[in-house]
Amino acid sequence: MSTHLFIRAAAAADGPSPVVPKPAEIIVGLIAFSILFILLKLKAVPMFEKAYAARTSAIQGGMERAEAAQLAAEAALRTYTEQLKEARGEAQEIREEARVQGAAIIEDLRGRAQEEANRITAAARASIEAERQQAISSLRHEVGALATELASKIVGEALEDQVRQSGIVDRFLSELEKSEK
Repeated sequence: MSTHLFIRAAAAADGPSPVVPKPAEIIVGLIAFSILFILLKLKAVPMFEKAYAARTSAIQGGMERAEAAQLAAEAALRTYTEQLKEARGEAQEIREEARVQGAAIIEDLRGRAQEEANRITAAARASIEAERQQAISSLRHEVGALATELASKIVGEALEDQVRQSGIVDRFLSELEKSEK
């Protein structure tokens, strides 16, 4: 109700109302607003629309480029994964081949070592046999000399003849070997 009284008091005053504008001011305001609206619509709005379209296309292009880059990165990742898998397979094959070659080398070295051991053993046996034969020959000669000397002392006759001495010793040793068997 106090508002109603305020409007009555303002109408009762002697001059124009400060709240209600004059009709000329309303017309001038409408014309100025229309001109401003037309200028903004013709000049400013197209620039805003152009900037908005450029921004939208830039964002859309950026998203498309990002998607393309993502697809390229995924393809590269698949390629690298496949290459890594192939490299691991090749490495496994190389390790297996090296293991097989190592086993073959070890087997070859074992064979060579066995051959060398056999050769050394054969040479040692031949050397032992040669030394044995030499020892037997030397013992025969010494046993023959001792036997001859002993026989000449027992028999009382000289057995100085080398051929005869050798025949007696050989016959004695052969009889000895026969009796051992």
